[in-house]
Amino acid sequence: MSEFALSIRGLRKAYASGTEALKAVDLDIAHGEIFALLGPNGAGKTTLISIVCGLVTATDGTVLVNGEHWRDAYKAARAQIGLVPQEMNIDVFEPVWNTVAFSRELFGLKRDDAYLEQVLKDLTLWDKRKAILKELSGGMKRRVMIAKALAHEPRILFLDEPTAGVDVELRKEMWDMVRKLKERGTTIILTTHYIEEAEEMADRVGVINKGELILVEEKAALMKKLGRKTLHLQLAEPLSEIPAALAGWAPQLSDDGLTLTYDFDRHAEKTGIPSLLAAMRDEGIGFKDLDTKQSSLEDIFVGLIRNGNAGADA
Repeated sequence: MSEFALSIRGLRKAYASGTEALKAVDLDIAHGEIFALLGPNGAGKTTLISIVCGLVTATDGTVLVNGEHWRDAYKAARAQIGLVPQEMNIDVFEPVWNTVAFSRELFGLKRDDAYLEQVLKDLTLWDKRKAILKELSGGMKRRVMIAKALAHEPRILFLDEPTAGVDVELRKEMWDMVRKLKERGTTIILTTHYIEEAEEMADRVGVINKGELILVEEKAALMKKLGRKTLHLQLAEPLSEIPAALAGWAPQLSDDGLTLTYDFDRHAEKTGIPSLLAAMRDEGIGFKDLDTKQSSLEDIFVGLIRNGNAGADA
């Protein structure tokens, strides 16, 4: 077995107009992990997926799929990949069963009705197997898209915004299915606008912006950052600068001098808040109100996008 399920080096996509959709992306995905790729619209998420899946031609770079070169051994590499795209690409006049079975046949695999039955049952589609696709709801059609992607038993599954526009119940069912796939050893790469899904599901998170991968980090490390909280103190009187007596806590002073901000670790045995408030009292600094805010993955994501490549660890 190759070291990585997916190994990307120097992957770049430039158009004749001069626009660079991808800027020399390097990325390794481990076997059996769930990797979440976050980024704003137009960041390059779908371009990256489309290149790996053979739908878009890269300008430069290489991709190895379980050790198979995605160009030199195209059929072998592509057979290991399942893709659930954002856009529906199914024949709405076909029955569900025919659609899924045909997808398996496209990869030259032997008929396996028992496997397809299990896929449909996992996606709550078994009762709809004879239904014409146009008769199904949008959420049901999305399930069929996933069933199609799984029909040829891929070892790597790409989910490009898989829960966009679906109801809460279906989102939960889909993520239950993703967990089952992970347990079976399937490697999953997903893009999502629902940052809480990445926070819930992913082993690692990558952030891409303007075609550049600006962060790749273990989810556990990100969650440690999520332990940070911020204390906001609304002062009774404005300060022109932070007194030397408060320097040890490294608080930030707002431009108008009326708000002190102090970051602390909520998991720490001593947060430093009582001693900070005592020092403020000793200095005669009063405050009218205070509140705390928990950092979220979304805060980190927005901060990375706003600050560009500062602190990138890709």
